[in-house]
Amino acid sequence: MAQIKFGTDGWRAVIAEDYTFDNVRKVAQATCEYFKKEGYAKDGLVIGYDTRFNSEHFAAATAEVFAANGVKVYLSNNFAPTPVFSYSIIEKKAGGGVVITASHNPATDNGFKVKPHYGGSASPEIVTAIEGYLDTPIQRMKFQDAVKAGLVEYFDATEGYIEQLGRMVDIEGIRKSNLKILVDSMYGAGQGYFPRILSGGTATVTNMHNERNPIFPGMHNPEPIARNLTEHMELMKTGKYDIGISNDGDADRVGLVDEKGEFVDQLRVYALLALYMLEVRGERGMIVRSLSTTSMLDQLGKLYNVPVFETPVGFKHIGPKMMAENALMGGEESGGFGFRGHIPERDGIICGLFLADMLVKTGKTVSGLIDWLFEKVGPHYYNRIDFTFEQEKRGEIMQRIRDNTPKDLAGSKLVNTRFDDGFKYYSEDGSWLLIRFSGTEPIMRAYTETTSPEKVEAILAQGKAITGV
Repeated sequence: MAQIKFGTDGWRAVIAEDYTFDNVRKVAQATCEYFKKEGYAKDGLVIGYDTRFNSEHFAAATAEVFAANGVKVYLSNNFAPTPVFSYSIIEKKAGGGVVITASHNPATDNGFKVKPHYGGSASPEIVTAIEGYLDTPIQRMKFQDAVKAGLVEYFDATEGYIEQLGRMVDIEGIRKSNLKILVDSMYGAGQGYFPRILSGGTATVTNMHNERNPIFPGMHNPEPIARNLTEHMELMKTGKYDIGISNDGDADRVGLVDEKGEFVDQLRVYALLALYMLEVRGERGMIVRSLSTTSMLDQLGKLYNVPVFETPVGFKHIGPKMMAENALMGGEESGGFGFRGHIPERDGIICGLFLADMLVKTGKTVSGLIDWLFEKVGPHYYNRIDFTFEQEKRGEIMQRIRDNTPKDLAGSKLVNTRFDDGFKYYSEDGSWLLIRFSGTEPIMRAYTETTSPEKVEAILAQGKAITGV
């Protein structure tokens, strides 16, 4: 059995292999120990879950452990997006919470995300502390006994969250807009939210994959990227819709497809959301970005005189920086973005609403918004490739990368490097290449953003060659 280790956002593992009830209870006990020792458990803990196989039962197992430790549990009465539960922690003034979800991982997996009292991802310090408690003896109370004792209380997380969205975005304006929106829930926890939020006006929402199916048929994994959205893109090509919005398995990420059926990569989406905040809404504040996302933000920062701060990958780094600086927004390459006044956490539902509002407020099409963005920052092209590796060769591969720093990227001279979270190379024409090991899967990724489509493939080929995999 593999060692339990938290990754970029929580612990994830293969169901029935390492993700077992025994191990979930083990992680639950360690998490409970952290919340007790830090004094947060006295305020109660929220537990939520997604649409994956047995998620509600793993959530109940977690509740059994918390209750046995004398901790009040607010247990969701249904699956819901991770950001809904993150907001519930703040709304209830709870000490923190747990979401049973593997996010965008393949159907074979499930996971355990810890959310502290501030409703964001657990910081590296919190994760380290929880891992230190993994050998704590497990306490367990029968679920029905915990309910009868009042230690487990069911609740509906959705109402308060939807009220919060109404404070963050002009819902009524979108409802009255005549927009035709195609939403792909990817069989995940975000299903039903857009029609519920936008009903009652002239806007129409058409749903795809809007039922629970834990095997996520027809897609490699429930991640809103082009390879998983072929059906979505084909429907958009019919011309019947103005915007295509998709969410991953726990709806904390967003995908965007334009009115022509073209996928809009997440780097462009982040730049669009920044443009929306800075130009359309006139807001100001620091923009926080992971090192795997777009340099277009730096150019927008200069244009609108706002600082841009680069962090390692993961909201466990982005969220704390957002809170410390009261940042306007924070985000990463995966399509997860958070906003001031909401939660220091990714939220794919609010992102979709912001993008729809941007269409309404500007009167532009999605492709027109991209043109407008490029008028300000110039054209940018991005792609990422994922490839597996043999875990026992990880050290050998890392040493090979260290020994093979390139002198240029597709002919443009290297001007800077950063090796604190993967291996990132910056060239003088503004291109960059990042090689990084996944924090949740045995996968390596090479990412690049550059000035022409031709350079994208050339730089990615360079990246793969450096690894020798």
